[in-house]
Amino acid sequence: MSDDTRPAKAFDWLNRASHQHWLESESQRLLDFYRASRRAHGGFGALDADGVLPVDAPADTMITARMTHCYAMAAMQGVPGARGLALHGVEALAGDLRDATHGGWFSQWPLNAEQIDTGDDSKAAYIQVFVALAVSSAALASIEGAGDLLAEAVNVIETHYWDAQTAALRESFSVDWQTEEAYRGGNSNMHGVEAFLQLADVLGDNHWRERALAIVERLIHRHAADQAYLVVEHFDSDWQPWRNYNVDQPAHDFRPYGLTPGHAFEWSRLLLHLEAGLQAHHHDAPDWLLDDARGLFAAATRYGWHVDGRPGLVYTVDWDKQPHVGRRRHWTVAEASAAAAALYQRTGEAEYSRWYEVFWDFIGEHHIDRQNGSWRQELEADNTPCKDALSAKPDLYHAWQATWMPRLPLTPTIASAIAENLTRQN
Repeated sequence: MSDDTRPAKAFDWLNRASHQHWLESESQRLLDFYRASRRAHGGFGALDADGVLPVDAPADTMITARMTHCYAMAAMQGVPGARGLALHGVEALAGDLRDATHGGWFSQWPLNAEQIDTGDDSKAAYIQVFVALAVSSAALASIEGAGDLLAEAVNVIETHYWDAQTAALRESFSVDWQTEEAYRGGNSNMHGVEAFLQLADVLGDNHWRERALAIVERLIHRHAADQAYLVVEHFDSDWQPWRNYNVDQPAHDFRPYGLTPGHAFEWSRLLLHLEAGLQAHHHDAPDWLLDDARGLFAAATRYGWHVDGRPGLVYTVDWDKQPHVGRRRHWTVAEASAAAAALYQRTGEAEYSRWYEVFWDFIGEHHIDRQNGSWRQELEADNTPCKDALSAKPDLYHAWQATWMPRLPLTPTIASAIAENLTRQN
């Protein structure tokens, strides 16, 4: 893209107390909005566009884990009422959402009709690592029952998902663990890196960072670097790229066809957290972590931002690096802002401060819903709000963390930094 889409002069928002105060205000606004996602019968469900929880909304494990993670951190901040919401999440993760027979966690409760008919609720690594993230945050916040769940979540990862031979996560199993999906996913391994970095901090065990580094070396330093730093998302069980995976489902929520610029931003930030964590604990951090973080950010802006004639970040590009799904998802630009903040903190280079302003200006103009609350989760390619089911607002996690990442050091991980009151001082 050309420089004319960035401001000629940056005002270094990241070092302005006024901007830090704005981020805090937005974080509290988001927390208040998502209190409504608490289900009376356990767990959390997806809110509609107006912030209303449908009466038939199931307890969703991903949402419950993300809410537990965020409200546990809010409890550590001293936000009144947050502790009760975190406890509500822990109780759901210890209750109906947990498979008391086979271990691990279901994707939702109650199961839908298809899951009941087939007797299957496949257990995806994506869900299990979010549970680990949630209960480790809750354990830091001293939420009752979280410590026992943390031990169980770690055991599930160790027993079923971590593949020592390939040094990465397996993807998905049947409910009884007898059938494994012949697929390996970049998305689940990315969130595995996030969870592993936090487990290293919470448990005081560096082998989780070593595992995170092994995943990063495979998916980013080998595969993404060969694809001009756009992240290869889909692989077969032998870790060979699966280029036509979901070609008939190009806008899939978690496994879209092609390449996802938003994930390049997210990986970029995670590489910097990994580098900082290794260095802080006196372990070797490869020089290529910073190089690859820069490469990922550059690729995501070059191939994802303002590439279809309009401001904003496209959801996916095809293998020729052309826009494929033009809708704009809120999490992609939230992660873009967090990656820009991390690279600016790491390098001090003004380019990243300018990008940070660009991304937040876009969020403020198009995603923040000042009338109905929270953020618009998805926009059409012309940046108008979506009118279909994707207008719902199920997700606190990405937006809320985007208000926190610029205020924290690169290590320790966000929950530990909040627990230790390590907000950066301006």
